[in-house]
Amino acid sequence: MAAQFTLLPSSRLHIDSTIHRVWEVLSAGGTAICPNTVGYGIWGGSPEAVDKVFRTKQRGRHKRHALITDDIGQREIHDLEPRKQDMVDCVTVDHDLPMGVVAPIRPGHPLLDRIDPDTFKASTAHGTIGMLLNGGPLHTAIGRLSREALHPVFGSSANMTGTGTKFRLEDVQPEIRAIADIEVDWGLRRYHVYGRSSTIINFIDMSVIRIGSCYELIADVLKRQFDVDLPADPGRDRNPSGHLQEFSLPPFA
Repeated sequence: MAAQFTLLPSSRLHIDSTIHRVWEVLSAGGTAICPNTVGYGIWGGSPEAVDKVFRTKQRGRHKRHALITDDIGQREIHDLEPRKQDMVDCVTVDHDLPMGVVAPIRPGHPLLDRIDPDTFKASTAHGTIGMLLNGGPLHTAIGRLSREALHPVFGSSANMTGTGTKFRLEDVQPEIRAIADIEVDWGLRRYHVYGRSSTIINFIDMSVIRIGSCYELIADVLKRQFDVDLPADPGRDRNPSGHLQEFSLPPFA
């Protein structure tokens, strides 16, 4: 089935009305393809939608869904010591950079209590959960609405697994677009020059899961302000996806 709505900007993006339309779909349990700063993502607002995304992408069971939330949700859900939370805030707030954060879960958060058991297994590993921060105005707003409504939303890149992040809506494969109830076309995404999705860091041990957008900037911030060394980027010729730990997690049951 083709997308029910494709929202194309006219002279302006009309961000508030777009947020409203996308949230209507997600809060009703649907699926949305939306622009992030690091590429186009596909988000599901129900266990059925998340599972449909997973199956359509032909995603391996060693991969996990990312929780869509905002900076407040991240601070509430992740159980990080103050210095490591300062690292997250310094990168994503002070320096306004996008970054995927994997960190331990703080037990008892009401949003997490609303996640069904199968989706929870497919989104967590070793007591951690991952989320993209500073992904752009639409991503941040949907994350806020999800947190306020206690309605979990999960997402991943809008692509067939292994084909790379898509930075224009028209580059997203037809199979992926066909399962979306709504899609938002904001054109070429900001960090397309990197040719990779978001940088992801595991804040338990500060290991890099994926080298992605703004990696050299993130590495510079962490070194200068926290004396944390990240590994050098071998370059897209040697590691096109940027993954350093792609198969490190066990398949979820």
